[in-house]
Amino acid sequence: MDRLDAMATFVAVADLRAFAAAARRRGLSRPAVTRQVAALEAHLGVRLLTRTTRRVALTEAGTRYLARARRVLADVTEAEGVALGDQGAPAGRLVVAAPNLFGRQHVAPLVCAFLARHPALAGELLLADRAVSLVEEGVDVAVRIGHVGDPGLVARPVGRTRRVVVGAPAYLRRRGTPRRPEELARHELISFTGVSAGPEWRFRRDGAEVRVALAPRFVTNSADAALGYAEQGGGLTQVLAYQAAEALRAGRLQVVLAGFERPPLAIQLVTPAGRLPSAAVRAFELQLAQTCDWEFTAP
Repeated sequence: MDRLDAMATFVAVADLRAFAAAARRRGLSRPAVTRQVAALEAHLGVRLLTRTTRRVALTEAGTRYLARARRVLADVTEAEGVALGDQGAPAGRLVVAAPNLFGRQHVAPLVCAFLARHPALAGELLLADRAVSLVEEGVDVAVRIGHVGDPGLVARPVGRTRRVVVGAPAYLRRRGTPRRPEELARHELISFTGVSAGPEWRFRRDGAEVRVALAPRFVTNSADAALGYAEQGGGLTQVLAYQAAEALRAGRLQVVLAGFERPPLAIQLVTPAGRLPSAAVRAFELQLAQTCDWEFTAP
């Protein structure tokens, strides 16, 4: 069994969820595809796919193996390109992960422009407000906001964002503008758990941390929902600056307590430690540096 060939066939079946379609993509007969996958499963000693007359699905082991198989095949493609003298031009597949809102607003346009520049490359963008496992989910590079404490990851700073408290002008006229964190006790508060998961908001004053206990009227894990309610006059909310940027520019919200904000959070690109970045990852990082401004720290 040619293990790389069998691996490529397995990836085609997993992508297309069908042996016949994988056979057409690979230029093989359907029995040949079936034999390759069976031989790979026998070599590994695990079932990678479940088959019925109507569908093909990945097993749990197959899901884990698929992520690594994609990475191996991408590395082989890149190595062959270097040997042929293309200096590691991006080819194969690039999988990028990012938080939902930041991904929609800033990462998706970057990925689209990147794919337009590199036609030999296929891309996938995974948006999720959780710490995606790069290795387990086959992600090449992820955007993370805030501290990255995982020793299995390498983080490269690419920007920063403030944590801001915002409210609608009409609300502030009605209830007054807080001048000190302690004055928040007199206000309606909207808790966005993506920034403040606990029952308090934190600030800085004269180098010391100030904690304000929350009794929020509205709690949500959605920045859009928190900002939408704040725009309706529902109260004050604390979000990341990029999340409120459009509403601030339009004047629908304004920042309060700016002088008490904690230091900005880092926006970082992370890749698995112990693995040299592929040509696609290096080119993606370069295009980001050349075309994107991810500094959300202006007053």
